[in-house]
Amino acid sequence: MPDDAVRADYSRRIQKVITNIDAAECANRNSMRGLIGALALAAWLLYAGVLSKGSAKLVPAWSFLLPLPLVAAAGLWHGKNRDKWLRLIRLRKLHERGVARMDGEWRGGFTGEEFRVPHHVYDVDLQVLGEGSLFEMMCTARTGIGRRQLAEYLLHKRDMNEAKSRQEAVRELAPRSDLREQVELLGRFSFQESTWGVFSDWIAVPAATAPGWVRVAIFVTSLTLGLIVVGGFITAFPLAILVPRIVPLVAILIGAAWFYRARTNRLNAAASRVGVELGVVREGIELLAGAKFQSKKLLAIQRRVSDGHAAPILRRLERLTNALAQCEKPQFDLFAQALAVRTQLCFAIEQWKLQHADQLGAWLDSWGEFEALTAISGYTWEHPDDVFPEFAEGDASFTARDLGHPLIPVASCVRNHIELSARNRFYVVSGSNMAGKSTLLRSIGLNVVLANAGAPVRASSLRLTNLEVLASLSIVDSILEGKSKFLAEVERIRKMLECARHAPVLFLIDEILSGTNSRDRRIASEGVIRALVNEGAIGALSTHDLALTEIAGLDGLAGTNVHMSARPGNDPMDFDYLLKPGVTTETNALAITAMMGVTPAA
Repeated sequence: MPDDAVRADYSRRIQKVITNIDAAECANRNSMRGLIGALALAAWLLYAGVLSKGSAKLVPAWSFLLPLPLVAAAGLWHGKNRDKWLRLIRLRKLHERGVARMDGEWRGGFTGEEFRVPHHVYDVDLQVLGEGSLFEMMCTARTGIGRRQLAEYLLHKRDMNEAKSRQEAVRELAPRSDLREQVELLGRFSFQESTWGVFSDWIAVPAATAPGWVRVAIFVTSLTLGLIVVGGFITAFPLAILVPRIVPLVAILIGAAWFYRARTNRLNAAASRVGVELGVVREGIELLAGAKFQSKKLLAIQRRVSDGHAAPILRRLERLTNALAQCEKPQFDLFAQALAVRTQLCFAIEQWKLQHADQLGAWLDSWGEFEALTAISGYTWEHPDDVFPEFAEGDASFTARDLGHPLIPVASCVRNHIELSARNRFYVVSGSNMAGKSTLLRSIGLNVVLANAGAPVRASSLRLTNLEVLASLSIVDSILEGKSKFLAEVERIRKMLECARHAPVLFLIDEILSGTNSRDRRIASEGVIRALVNEGAIGALSTHDLALTEIAGLDGLAGTNVHMSARPGNDPMDFDYLLKPGVTTETNALAITAMMGVTPAA
């Protein structure tokens, strides 16, 4: 679908939602008037029958009860209309954000900083996570569980078959805008959340249930007490008969609650957090279980929640946690304490955990994976000119036509042809400052990350083999770890060499070993590149040091010199960002010093 068609689809959906919002606002006002009218009628009857002075009442005292069903019905009607209006507002914002992303205005969303892996081999270098990152542009996941899984997709490579299965699933999900709407509308409110940490922390603590006979005894005692109290009211038994029978039962329940108070207080706090965040993911799993899919991966995800009967089991946990939350309310607190309800609910929740904790972890993983694929499908839908890559077997290779940087707006994205293979193992990219060398390397790396995640890439075609990306583009000093930039770079290059011994590697290096003198740098760089190439790796390195361009022509390395430069003319800062053969002959140091207001010495 062309870009204009996607925008038109978003515009059509926005207009439809706006029309529905107007209708919902009208219904909301009418239902509010109905609720106010019902309350006013009840208030007048209360005054006329009970509160008015004088012996002659206008209506019977009990008549204020008559409009209460009407009040309840009006309240439900108004609540339904209000919820519908809120959902439509959320839906409008969903589509407006989609249009904004297509216009390049996607910053300000989820950055994924919380999912960073220390010393990751390409995250910071390629701007995968963080402000203005690939993650921030792609992430439309409804829950923290889905965001965590999307970060996992982008940070950790799996085998080629997994990438192909993700791609198949994304292809199926891409046109299903209605399904993405349903995911966005999970939960009654947009601020409701479901995060992995809350559930994993709860699962990690072993279940602390009470012996079965204790739970049965507490339940039977509370049931007996309730029946006696209700029976006493119905039959009007004298208190002298009821109290001797009630006091021992109350004493037993209070004693049990006091004995287990420390444990139930701890369990209550943990279960309450789970209860708050359970609703959205439970609704999501119900949606997942009821959807129709064709791709193998989506069907496998669906089976994991359907075969385990995830939805009804999670609904039971939700009911238990909701009941526990009700016990904390002042109007129910005395009742809950008298019947040891809180104690019984805590142990029932722990019994649930004992039976289903392992399943819960698998269900959360399934939901997170579905959300990640849904987010990637939304990215696919909004980038109709991007293409799905083709995966190939054999030696490491990366062949792309019209390759661009996925974070640069399409209108201003300059594209290049790239070929890395056994015939051309690596590029040495020379050029002056700001010519686009680092952006080119990031374009290569980010498109491999997208391909491995199952997403389309910014190119007219891309054929690649199974590749592990390792980058050294944004290495910095670490005062806390006592590492200089040079040492940090050496450690990253050592990881490249170690990984290349076990897997096909795509290496991307900016200004290799810049922290040493030119002679040593030239010798060490040749050794690094030769070791990587001998292990079958492919890649690219950029440099200002023209001495390093000699490496590309050495026997047995199969490298190629390319460069990036300014457009023909008198302005050395007017770059075209196109890749050209050979070594650069340009420099722009004098132009840069002039930009700083410095006049170079004669």
